[in-house]
Amino acid sequence: MSKPGKKAVPKPVQPASEAVQYLYSPWRIDYILGEKADDCIMCRYQNLGADAENLIVFRSVYSYVMLNRYPYNNGHLMIVPYEHKCCIGELAGETWADMSWLIRESEGILKRVYHCDGLNIGINLGSAAGAGIAEHLHVHIVPRWQGDSNFMSVVCRQRVIPEAFESTYQKLLPEFAKLMPVKEL
Repeated sequence: MSKPGKKAVPKPVQPASEAVQYLYSPWRIDYILGEKADDCIMCRYQNLGADAENLIVFRSVYSYVMLNRYPYNNGHLMIVPYEHKCCIGELAGETWADMSWLIRESEGILKRVYHCDGLNIGINLGSAAGAGIAEHLHVHIVPRWQGDSNFMSVVCRQRVIPEAFESTYQKLLPEFAKLMPVKEL
């Protein structure tokens, strides 16, 4: 309500193409609200002998590749350094080079196996930036397809991941097995 003698100024209307869009991921609430271990889960997964159980598809000299247990899409991978560091600048140069190599190789493998239309590749540094595990740096690689977001996420507050972890693991494992671990960078 405007004051007497003052003219009301209408608020500008944003065109639909410029309106803020929100990405909802309610399926992640299980992780967010779930009980957390005292130790670093990324460090715990480094232990040898349980790669299938920990969804690790490849180990390199300085880092490893694993499936995300709370994926945004089929084939959602994480590249994780063995070093327990929270920032890129804290990583040894060899580790960052190894991770970069794995990002490049993972891109090719996901494109070959899943025939995706695109990929999201990103790092969330710090909890304010969206990192669920802020204390241990990791890179997300998410395959994307035209129209892969659907009404289920919005209407039913559920995310449809049509492929079981075991199937994803079995599809990707042979492709990663073709890679030769980097010995020295």
